[in-house]
Parts: sequence; C-alpha cells; structure tokens
Amino acid sequence: MAKTVAETVATTETARRDEAREAVVEAALAKLDLDAKARLLSGQDMWTLPALPEIGLRSLVMSDGPIGVRGVRWTADDPSVALPSPTALAATWDPELARRAGVLLAQEARRKGVHVLLAPTVNLHRSPLGGRHFEAYSEDPYLTGEIGSGYVTGVQSGGVGTTVKHFVANDAETDRFTVDNLVSERALRELYLAPFEAIVANAHPWGIMTAYNTVNGKTMTEHRYLVNEVLRGEWGFDGFNVSDWLAARSTTGAIEGGLDVAMPGPRTVYGEPLAQAVRDGKVAEAKVDDAVRNVLRLAARVGILDGAEPVVTDLPETVDGSALAREIARRSFVLVRNQGALPLRPNGTVALIGAAARDARVLGGGSATVFPARIVSPLDGLTAALPEGALTYAVGADPNTELSVFDARFELRAVCRDADGDVIGSDSAPGGQLKWMGPSGLPEGVTHERLHTVELTGAFTPRESGPHTFGIQGIGTFKLTIGGTTYFDDVQSPPKDDHFITFFGEPTPRAQVELTAGEPVEVSLTYVVEHTEDIPMQAIIFALAHQDPQRDPDDLIAEAVEAARDADTAVVVVATTERVESEGFDREDLTLPGRQDDLVRAVAAANPHTVVVVNSGSPVELPWREDVAAVLLSWFPGQEGGAALADVLTGTHEPGGRLPTTWGTLTEAPVTRVLPSNGELPYTEDVFIGYRAWQKEGRTPSYPFGHGLGYTDWTYETIEITDTTTVRVRVRNTGTRTGRETVQLYLAPTTPDATRPTRWLAGFATVEAAPGETAEAVIELPRRAFETWDESANAWTYVKGSYEVAAARSIADRRVRATVEA
Repeated sequence: MAKTVAETVATTETARRDEAREAVVEAALAKLDLDAKARLLSGQDMWTLPALPEIGLRSLVMSDGPIGVRGVRWTADDPSVALPSPTALAATWDPELARRAGVLLAQEARRKGVHVLLAPTVNLHRSPLGGRHFEAYSEDPYLTGEIGSGYVTGVQSGGVGTTVKHFVANDAETDRFTVDNLVSERALRELYLAPFEAIVANAHPWGIMTAYNTVNGKTMTEHRYLVNEVLRGEWGFDGFNVSDWLAARSTTGAIEGGLDVAMPGPRTVYGEPLAQAVRDGKVAEAKVDDAVRNVLRLAARVGILDGAEPVVTDLPETVDGSALAREIARRSFVLVRNQGALPLRPNGTVALIGAAARDARVLGGGSATVFPARIVSPLDGLTAALPEGALTYAVGADPNTELSVFDARFELRAVCRDADGDVIGSDSAPGGQLKWMGPSGLPEGVTHERLHTVELTGAFTPRESGPHTFGIQGIGTFKLTIGGTTYFDDVQSPPKDDHFITFFGEPTPRAQVELTAGEPVEVSLTYVVEHTEDIPMQAIIFALAHQDPQRDPDDLIAEAVEAARDADTAVVVVATTERVESEGFDREDLTLPGRQDDLVRAVAAANPHTVVVVNSGSPVELPWREDVAAVLLSWFPGQEGGAALADVLTGTHEPGGRLPTTWGTLTEAPVTRVLPSNGELPYTEDVFIGYRAWQKEGRTPSYPFGHGLGYTDWTYETIEITDTTTVRVRVRNTGTRTGRETVQLYLAPTTPDATRPTRWLAGFATVEAAPGETAEAVIELPRRAFETWDESANAWTYVKGSYEVAAARSIADRRVRATVEA
C-alpha cells in the first residue's frame, strides 16, 4: 500500500534525525581513546555504565522490569507500580493494551532516572515445568511477538530503551549458566528466534540481552552466528547488546561474538582486560569501536549524549498507574469454566476461602520483584465491593508449607553500622527482605568499605497466638534475636553451589517463639558484612523469614467447609508460592502446594456454587475442575489484582482473557524435559511445542490454547478472504450484555504434512458488540504464516498449496472456515 504524503514526510524527517544523531555519535567516538572506550563497555556498578564527560556522555542507567521499574535501589522507600505478570498481559491478546503498559513503564522509568528497561522476556513456554514462565508471554511465537512488539513500542514511545531478552533459547532455569541447548536450525527460526525477529522488525528495539545458556555448543554471549550474522546482519538490528548479569565469560570471545556491554561491574571481562587484549593484538580496535558506537547510539536515543536530539521529544500523556494495572488484570483473567456461577448473584452471600485470598501473591519471584505502594488482596477487593455482612472469610489451606521470606507484618528498618558500631545510614526493609546490589544499591551515605554490619530491627505483630517460627535466608554470619532473646549467633553456610539458589532459596528455621495475637514483639537480625576482593560485585542479600503457628490442616478445611455451606457462593483462592514459581529453578511438578486440592474438593462437596480462583503465573493441574461451578485464572495479577477480581466476580466487568499457553496435566504434556544430561538439553521435539505438540500426539488438554469465556455468547456468521491475506470475520453478540470477543485465525494445510504442525495461529483481533449487534474483525495474514525454514537452503521457503483458514474461539473451537490458495 502506497504511503500518504504525511507518512512520507514523517519517514523523511525520522531519517534526517537519525542521520544527525549518527553524526554526533561518530564525532564522540573519534574523541575517545582506547581505555575510555573499553571502560564504557563495562558496567561501573550493578546497574549503570560510566559517564564520559569529555564527550558530554552522562551515565546510562538500567533497571529490571518487566511488570514494574525498580530503579537502581531495591527499596520500598521508592515504590513502583506493579502491573500483572507477562503471562497475564499475553492473556489479554491485545498488543495495544501492551503498548499502553509500556507507556506507563516508561513514565515510571523516567521518574526513577532509568534510561533502559531490562525487558521484555520473549522466551517461549517450551515445557510447563519452566520455573520462570510467568515472566514470559506464551508458548506461541506469533502471539509472543505481537504482545512484545506492543510493549516495546510503548516503552520506547516514552523515550526509554528496552532490552528484549533472553536471546535465545533461555526457556528453562535448570543449570541455566552452563546448559547447552541443542536446537535444530528450523526450530530456532520458526519458534525461538521468531519473537525476537518480529519485534526487531515491528518495534525497532534499542537493546537485546544475550542469555546465560549455550546454544549448539556456543555460549550466547559469544555466539557470533546468532548475534552478528542473524540478529545484526539478516535482521538489521542496530541497538546495543548487553549480557545477562554475570553471563560474559571471555574477553575475546565476547567482543568477537558481538557482545557490546558486559554487566554488572566493576569487574567484568571488558574494561581493562579488553583494552589489554587490543594492545596484545588479540582483538582489533575496530571491534571495540563497533560496540562503543552501539552504546553511544543508545545514549543518543535516550537523550544523554550532548549534541544529539533524543528520539522522543514530546512525551506521551501521563498514565494513571493504578487504573491501568486494574484494567490489565481484569482483561487478563481467563474464565475457563462457568456453570452459571458467575457473575455472583446480586445480594447473595459469599464465603471467601484460602490463605492466598488474604495474603495475595501479585507478582513472581526473582529479579522481576518490585515493591508497590499498595497491594489489593482478593479479601480487600471483595470486602470493598460487597454489602456489609455479605462476605465471610476462612483460611482453609495455606499454600506456604515453609517459611516465607516476605511478610507485611514486619515493620523493620535496616540500620547500617561501621566497625566501631556507629550508625552510618538506614533504609526501609519491606517485609524483612533486603537486596542491596552494588554501591548504588546502598542507603545514602553508606559505602561497602565502611559497612560492617546491617541490622534488620523493628517489630512483628502476630495475627494469631501460638508458636511462631523465624528463620534466615542467606549466607554468612548472623545474629537473630526475638523479644530480647538471642536464638542464633553463628555462620549460616550455603546449601548449594548455585549462587542464585544460595541467596534466594529456602530459608533455614532458627527460632520458635510463643507469641500472642495482636501483641507486637521486637525482632532483630544482624548480618556481618564480608569484604571479599575476588567477587565481581558487592551485594547485601538476606531476609528474615517467618511462619505462622501450624494448625491441623483438617481443622482448617473443616472450618472452610462450614463457611461454604452457609453461603450462597463459595470463592476459593488457590495459589503457587515463590518456592514453586520463581527465577533460578524449574518446577518439579504442576500440583498446587499444600492441601489446596483437598480444600477445593471439600468445599465443592459442601456447596455446588463453588468458584475457584487460580493465582499462578503459569499452568497448574486442576484435578477437581469438573467438580466446581467455575474456574477463573487470575495469573499474578499485580497490585490491583483484588480490586480487578471484585470487578469480574460481581459482573461490573467481564473477564477478558484467553489462554496464551495450553493447560494440562504433567502426565499428558508432550514436552516436559528441562533437566540436562551431561550438560546438554536436546530439544528433541523440534518444532512441536505447546499446542503444536498436543495436536501431534493427539492428546486433549484440560484447557486448550486460546480458550476463555466471557459473560455473553457469540455466533460466528461469516468469513471472507480477499487477496490471499485479508480475512474478514463477522461475529454476532447473541447474549444479554455487551462483551468483547477475541477472534483467532488458525492456518492448516488441507493436505496433511507430518513435518509441519496440524495448524498454527496466524492472526487475531478483538472486537466489541452490544447484545444483538454484529462486529467485524479484519485480520491480515502475514507472509511468514505460509513459510517454513528450509535447512538445506538456509532460507525461508514459501510453501504453496491449499490452506484452511479457521476463525475460532480457541484452537479446539473453530467456528467458520474458508480455503485460500497460497
């Protein structure tokens, strides 16, 4: 389609501004000596690159995402908006909503002085056992690419860079630093590289993060073929390439492999080692120049290089973070089953059940953690939404079967002292958790050189009387005192070799104390800082953990059953925990922790109107799903999750989500292996993951890809295809209330081909209509939907032939069909 005059003018102006920035970049590069160039490519601390005043370059600041912007300090003193998890965002099937999320995050980044957001994660849900899947979007590369493109476009429209990660095939956490993932070229191209390629083409990201893992024998921070030849060469990527933190291993290997920046600092394979490698003739200085040029281009784009006009000069309108978090959450909730239980009956009574209803898990664990200013739990949301007296609450079952490292009942400060015992600074310590990484993470006025001890000190207010257990997460020398009594004063040693598990793994119980409900008790945990010279970064990471008195689980379930029996509707909230879904490890199974399955069965037997809300970032098994009236998947719903849940349960809004990944049992799941053997993990399933694999094996999941119900009904009336690529689908709202429908298109060769999936997602769109009205979805089929990767030709091949195009409500619920000749 020909461009309009306005589009042509805009393109010309963009090209002019790009050329002007490039001229500034080249002039700045020419002024730098070798040492300055090498220093720029090495993190100066945990989150920043050094400033170079001689060329007018300010320090570049990066921060973790993807659901919020933490900033350089991990502290509740500077809270962050917490959006729903990436799986939730993908469940909206709405790239425009993802763009709006990105605009908000850019706003948050600017507020915190951050130039580059370390997000989005676009690895695929290859196996349901992937422990970090809550931080990725989907099992489908097309859906992932579309949502990721919207997200990147939104963030960068606010003048903040993104780093699309983790490039590539970082699809599990087990041995992620060393695993060699053996992937065919076809599977790489059609699945794992595809979202990155789409985002580079559609959203022009300013950064890519290369992963820890190895692919086909070459670690990703040194993968010359995938980085230099594919990413930069074939796709034309012109942004900067940053390592995942501590991923870079070799000076010459990394620079030759296309890695621009090694993080974090101050000790990396770049800096002085890189300058020396050039002097020794091991590395051409032109290679260093290429990397510096990419960093300076990024600096110019975000506006921290003097003389260069930033890409964004007119910022988007201010976004209400709480309102958007609430909207995304309710748009993401997937109603997978509803036997008339939802919306809740007007003026009916509700028994809310489950520890997760009171202590909501709104985000996943690991580096994506942020501290929101407020969290609305399901109990908070329903209490506010329902009339007084309509709601009762019972714990029923607690998913946390071990100590929790974050407890809002701790009211603590972190007090820093030097070797003489003098206070040199302090900071908040939300929930008893402390994560100070690098010099920039320390409280104002505190340096690692002076810091001798950190004391978490303050009060804990118990909810109930009985024996409370306290423990410690972390390694080193600790002293734990509760109510004036010292229970531990010794060294806590690392349980495992993996440093991530060591710092973020299971806490060790150290004290059991009888406490009285409502009576605060003084608590203190002191950590002695170790000053070690041979570590790449200084970090203070530890936590005071806690567990409530453990009542008889049968008694708790019995109380919940009584509450359910007396109510019109029982709403049971079940959840995973940070020990089930987090960064650094994969899952062992898909079962809900604790006695939650027993709880659901017992409540459902007592009340036929039982609604189960599943609070998890990725699939869990639901063995009772046919025994309850409704099942609603809420993912990790962000800070406003409880308010959004009340909106959906009461019917003021309908659940808008569709499954971005298949839900089924572990025994039926076709692809489950995440454990390497002899350091290698073969992707033997090739291009058959997710719904592609379920179809190939002829297995029926619990809930198929794309599935999701609303509060109205839809009839698919017609499908028309013009010019091979434009598909028009007319749907009618045959229900009783206005609703939103996600129209999905699946492409299938009419002649079966065992080397290709049975069918695959080729496009989608959302429409809205009032009762009785029709709406038309217009969807363009991309050329890539008809292509496969030919390994012998090392190229994409357009596969001609006849294809069925099905408009569907899910991959298993195809409504109207047409045939197209490609």
